[in-house]
This record gives sequence, structure tokens and C-alpha cells, in this order.
Amino acid sequence: MFGFKNARVYVEGKGIIKTNLQIDNGKFVSFQDAENLMQIKEDLIIIPGFIDEHMHGANGNDVMDATQESLHNISQAILQDGVTSFLATTMTMEQSRIINALQNVQKYQKDNYQGSNVLGVHLEGPFISEKFCGAQDPKNILKPSLENIDIFLKTSPNLIKMITLAYEECSRGIIEFLKKKEIVTSIGHSNCSSSLMKQGIKEGIHCSTHTFNAMRGIHHRDIGVVGEVLINEDIYAELIADLHHVSEDAIKLLYKCKGKDKIILVTDSMEARFLSDGNYYLGGQKVFVSNGVACLQDGTLAGSTLRMTTAINNMRKVLNISLQDAIDMATINPAKNLRIDKSKGSIALYKDADFVIVDENLKVYATFINGNLVYKGENYER
Repeated sequence: MFGFKNARVYVEGKGIIKTNLQIDNGKFVSFQDAENLMQIKEDLIIIPGFIDEHMHGANGNDVMDATQESLHNISQAILQDGVTSFLATTMTMEQSRIINALQNVQKYQKDNYQGSNVLGVHLEGPFISEKFCGAQDPKNILKPSLENIDIFLKTSPNLIKMITLAYEECSRGIIEFLKKKEIVTSIGHSNCSSSLMKQGIKEGIHCSTHTFNAMRGIHHRDIGVVGEVLINEDIYAELIADLHHVSEDAIKLLYKCKGKDKIILVTDSMEARFLSDGNYYLGGQKVFVSNGVACLQDGTLAGSTLRMTTAINNMRKVLNISLQDAIDMATINPAKNLRIDKSKGSIALYKDADFVIVDENLKVYATFINGNLVYKGENYER
């Protein structure tokens, strides 16, 4: 057992308070005092580890590389951002490439490398709309039929946790089928009408993939995907808060409609995250990064180089909200969307001891997973 004495801790239901925190066997077990608890600097805060349900790569590698070395590099690199869990997110590429990526993630999970938890896979494509394909290659788009989806499910059983799809392209019964499999369905890269979107929500659509981006927008006679996401209280809304994918006003609109409990911050990061401007690849397509903004040759945004700490700070600045409200959008909200909030997403008794030590500006001093120190910044002392 180890822990912290009289530290500032973001405790579920209580906010950031001064308390003791005991950790044993990978879990938070007590807020009582005990011997041998360590102290950290007064200006540091212990917060839950971040959960990124939508990210493609970082530090020169991509999930679609389909190698153990690539996944290891990604999962190690994002620890410096305090990301303790993530969904390895695929792209619309050839079916064989997607299958290779799925099998690689499954093998990586079994080998249990010491890095950020790979919770499973977010299948972003190939079940999308050609009209709103974004930076994904339209030649590899597949119809979201039971037969096509089952190919990927059988390849790696229980691995796929979330699927982005264009509901207007779906065969009948798809959403109910995925719901029974306990897979989160997210509307995205979609040209869905408002009336059809309503039907999909009734069937079980649970989330919106990078809200505002690559989806049918609002018209006063058909409010489209964006409008239905804004007015429906049950839908979680992903957001890439890099101030390039969305404007400050779009963030304010989303917050006014959804509130703090239904927004999920994601990075949608590609391999250039943590690296300098230059030429990279995403989903087999060449990406040009200039001033930190990743685009295809035609100017289409192609993922991001966003860091999760930057996304949270952007929300604080744009919305003038508290640190803990902004943190929730990268912790408990994705945990609830993925239905893992009983074990992750907040600091509460008997939850997994995934946490980060930060300062008021979210500079990461240390990252812990299951109570183990997995990343130590140069200024961290314990």
C-alpha cells in the first residue's frame, strides 16, 4: 500500500479537496491517514487519468501501422499527456489492413505492455458516407450491413468497443445488433437527415463522432445530424477542441445545448502529435502539418496534433468553466459513454488507481496506472 498525505485531490462528488489518499492492489482504497503516506507540493493536484476514445496515433506512429512497436510507442508517448486509457482508432482503409490492425491490438492487449491502457478499438470507418468522408479515402468505404460488420467482429471478438457509422447507409437492424453486443454506436461522417437521425437515436445511437466535423449541418427545414445532437439530451458529443476543427462560438453553442455532462473531449490525433511540422500520413493519405494543423493536400483537416491537456485548457478558457468541469469532459464523461465508469473515470473508492499529478495549468508531473508510476516528469519528486 502507498498513497498521499494531505494532498489536493479531485474526489468524485466532492471536487478538489485536501485529503489523504490510499492506494492498494491497483485500487483507491481509503481517504484516511496512514503511515508512510508521501507528500507532494502544495500547488499540485491529483486528478483522474484522461480517457481518449478517439485517437489514431502519436509520436510518429499510427494504429494502422499494425505493429506491436507502433502501439507500444503510442501508448508510451501519450502518458506524458496524462492519458491513462484510450481506444485505438482505425481508418477507412482496405479490409485486410483494418483486420491486421484489429489483430495487432488484440495481441498487444494480451502482452500487457507498460503503457496507457488500450481499452479496445474505435472502428472509425469504413461504414461512412462518401459525401462526408473527410480525410478518409472513399474508395474503401463499405456498406454497414450485418455481414460486413460481422467480418470485423469475428476477427477480434470483444475487441471493438465503439463504431462510427453513417446511419443513413445502415441496413435494417444494425443499431439493435450492435447494442446487444454492447458496442457503442456513434453517428459520424454522415449525411443523415433529421427525421432519420431521430429514428436512429430511438434504436440506440449513443454518441456523435467529432461533433460538427464531417456531418450534415443545420438547415432551418432540416436540422441534420448536428441539430439532432444539439437538442437530444441522451447523446454524448465528441469534440476536437483545438480551435481549428471548431470555432470558439461552436464550442459555446455545444456547451449551451449539451452542458458539461454530455461533452467528450477527444484528440483525434495522428502520428504528428508531439512532433514538428512536416509531411506525414493518415489512412494511407499524405498529410501536411503546418503550424500544428494537419491537412490533406486539398486543405481538408486530417486528424489533429492536439494534446489532451491543451483541449482541456482550451475549454476552460473559452467557456470560463472550472478546472474540474473541464476535466470531467476527458474522464468521467468518456467513461460513462463507454460504460466503464464503475471502474474508471474518477477518483472514488475501489475504482482503478489511474491518476495524474498536475499543476493548475495541467502540466503533467506524473502519471499512474493501477497505482504504478508509468511516467515521471523531470520536476516530479516522490
